[in-house]
Amino acid sequence: VQLQASGGGLVQPGGSLRLSCAASGSSFSVNAMGWYRQAPGKQRELVASITSGGSTNYADFVKGRFTISRDNAKNTVYLEMNSLKPEDTAVYYCNADIVRFLSRRDYWGQGTQVTVSS
Repeated sequence: VQLQASGGGLVQPGGSLRLSCAASGSSFSVNAMGWYRQAPGKQRELVASITSGGSTNYADFVKGRFTISRDNAKNTVYLEMNSLKPEDTAVYYCNADIVRFLSRRDYWGQGTQVTVSS
């Protein structure tokens, strides 16, 4: 199973970006999915997560600005980021709790850079 993230880039403060992350492979099912970020010199932190049933959880620093969603048919999770701030600059990683052949583990995408700067 692989997670492929896309959608990062350079945006001005106040702008928007949409990240996508698709899980691919064979014989698997996806439970919760989420987005984490890691800024230079800082630890990786949870941004938002969503269960297979659609329940969401957000870090306080993105509430009201970011929206996580998913398409279960496509095994894809999205992160809509609005009102971006320079402090949102980081590498964003997608994460998925996946079951495959009765084995359950976390999978990580390769990371996509988000830079918020004028």
